Amino acid sequence: MSFKTFLRHVREGFKNVFRNGWMSVASITSIVVSLLVLGVFILLVLNVNSLADKADSQVQITVHLTLETKEALRDTIQNEIGSMPEVSKVEFVSKEQGLAELRKDLGPDADSILEGFDKDNNPLNDAFRVQVIQPTTVPFVAKKIEALNDTHPEKPIYKVKYGQGAIETLFKITRTIRNIGFVFVAGLGLMSMFLISNTIRVTILARRKEIGIMKLVGATNAFIRWPFFVEGALIGLLGSLVTVGVLYAGYTGLNSSMQGDPLMGWRLLPFNDIWMQLGGLLVGLGILIGIWGSTVSIRKFLKI
Repeated sequence: MSFKTFLRHVREGFKNVFRNGWMSVASITSIVVSLLVLGVFILLVLNVNSLADKADSQVQITVHLTLETKEALRDTIQNEIGSMPEVSKVEFVSKEQGLAELRKDLGPDADSILEGFDKDNNPLNDAFRVQVIQPTTVPFVAKKIEALNDTHPEKPIYKVKYGQGAIETLFKITRTIRNIGFVFVAGLGLMSMFLISNTIRVTILARRKEIGIMKLVGATNAFIRWPFFVEGALIGLLGSLVTVGVLYAGYTGLNSSMQGDPLMGWRLLPFNDIWMQLGGLLVGLGILIGIWGSTVSIRKFLKI
């Protein structure tokens, strides 16, 4: 194909979009509605996954030491925990710091609940807060820390806490959320493809006489197909761009309204952090569906 012929096909494709006014509008509207539903659900899944990741990342292990543990042994235990490949950070929490944090957590009722407890009468143990690289390894790391008692005759570790049972349930829930989100996005994507392509087929069906005449006067299949190819791509592009614009306006507006009133300390992901991936996906999908719907639909009319 010569460059001149290619330009002719592109020009005809653009003309067809405007020449078939309401049918083009119907196709673009179909793309906007379908991709809008898909885009909203993708944004929902991304934010739910972000919330799940945040919940996972806040999981930590608390290692309580016995009251008799000396400073030298305490430092040894801290080094041994810190050297574990699964551990990212080990923070020492003295019993004085632990009592101060407990008072803060209890708020106005702290004095009545902790009456008689002070720095000279502190029932708490020194402890370590352990953060891991991969949250799902928390139960495994907790068992490794407990096993350190076997290497020290003083048995310095009194208790290892990480919310056993609740943590495993949390990981199951977050994994289920991610899997369900993936299935729904994939299902909506396929549904959108068929809905949009069917609309484009109706558009081309209304022009079957035009295609038949072109075939009868000797036009090749490729010559007929290329303008429709360009038209489908343009319809898909316009529809997806409108969708991205609507999503941007709605999402940023919702995010702004939530500022200052975050749900449990959680805010929506900034649109600027995800628009490249989301916009690229929707634009690419829109163009692909437009091309696919046009080329598949015109195939049957080329068999004369």
